[in-house]
Amino acid sequence: MSLPKVAVVGYPNVGKSTLVNRLTGTRETVVHEQAGVTRDRKEVEAEWNGRRFLLVDTGGVDLEDRNSLARSVQLQARHALGEADVVVLVVDSRAGMRPGDAELAAELRKADVPVIVAANKVDDVRQEPDAAEFYALGLGDPIPVSATQGLGTGDLLDRVAALLGDAVEPDAGDEPPRLAVIGRPNVGKSSLVNRVLGEERVIVADEAGTTRDAIDTRVEVDGRPLILVDTAGLRRRGKVAGTVDWYAQLRSQSAAERADVALVVCDASEGVTSDDLRVAEMAMKSGCATVLVLNKWDIEDVDLEFTRARVAQKLRLRPKVMTASAKTGRGVKRILDEALVLAERVTQRIPTPELNRFLADLQATRDPPAVRGKRLRIYYMAQYDVRPPRFSIQVNDRSLLTRSYGFFLENRLRGRYGLEGVPLVIDYKTS
Repeated sequence: MSLPKVAVVGYPNVGKSTLVNRLTGTRETVVHEQAGVTRDRKEVEAEWNGRRFLLVDTGGVDLEDRNSLARSVQLQARHALGEADVVVLVVDSRAGMRPGDAELAAELRKADVPVIVAANKVDDVRQEPDAAEFYALGLGDPIPVSATQGLGTGDLLDRVAALLGDAVEPDAGDEPPRLAVIGRPNVGKSSLVNRVLGEERVIVADEAGTTRDAIDTRVEVDGRPLILVDTAGLRRRGKVAGTVDWYAQLRSQSAAERADVALVVCDASEGVTSDDLRVAEMAMKSGCATVLVLNKWDIEDVDLEFTRARVAQKLRLRPKVMTASAKTGRGVKRILDEALVLAERVTQRIPTPELNRFLADLQATRDPPAVRGKRLRIYYMAQYDVRPPRFSIQVNDRSLLTRSYGFFLENRLRGRYGLEGVPLVIDYKTS
């Protein structure tokens, strides 16, 4: 059982995303003075007087716009309406009623779902009479609100909660693993997400930078729940400073920080570029396990062994490099299986006796280093935390540990327990 959904719809640039952020008390959705920032539908959990529900932010709907991207935005909004228990139609009280508002209202009057009209941009109580104009939409009493100031939002939430009623809510339960799909623009992240979900959940277009919000979607893989997060393409910060893409990238980085596993999607026609390595490094520093995915494998064939060797040389975490095609579906199931395995390994605990057997085998393979005639002695190893896995090793003198032996131990630990791509923290302590 899922939470009830409240779709927030309206003409472009009426303040839908700002209102969603205000009602949820978050900054989840990208907000900018530029019109048409929101494109995909984004669900954000909200609570009012103990009633939990999902607010679904949608892109601006202009039914007269026949552009292919605009039509995709309209389709996403219609999906949101089809799943909604309540609809909030946001209008601009400053601009007054426009033809686009009337066209949307005409469609909503035919729907079998209650509709609330929120007259936004009423930033002063003296402007509240301006909302009366929207009685003409035929959708009941408009509620004057200000997304920026918060005026009237309590009344709006009261109306939403009343229409939702006292439906039984699902138990919170354990949060399933979170898988973030990240990478440079136009490498096929959204196509890969849609392939996994089996539907056009996020908009795909030829132009780079179509996705702007981080879109969370719950899915099951072989009966195991998973939260899949599509993200905006990551560029170098200097190229996007001050633009809409800057705020979109902040959401992408935040998605990586909250994820258990990151799929770093690369374009197989280009191989793994220096920018791909930079994105992977960012994901690893955020503390999530990482897999590199060469997408578009159906149309390109690169030297996979060379690529894997280069990644192992450049990235300390030695993540796996896998191939897939979002277009045909080839390799996608295998990548998801690997991601679920890594999500488990990020949280697994290795028994202390097993770790000390590992230490014994390691020292039998290669003696610890000797510095200035004094040899490093390793006594004991234990794991003390997860997410990411953290280990403590007791030694006779930490200053005797060389960089090369530290890397040797870390790489052998990864190989022994399948921790390639998993961030590890190893503390050496002098006993």
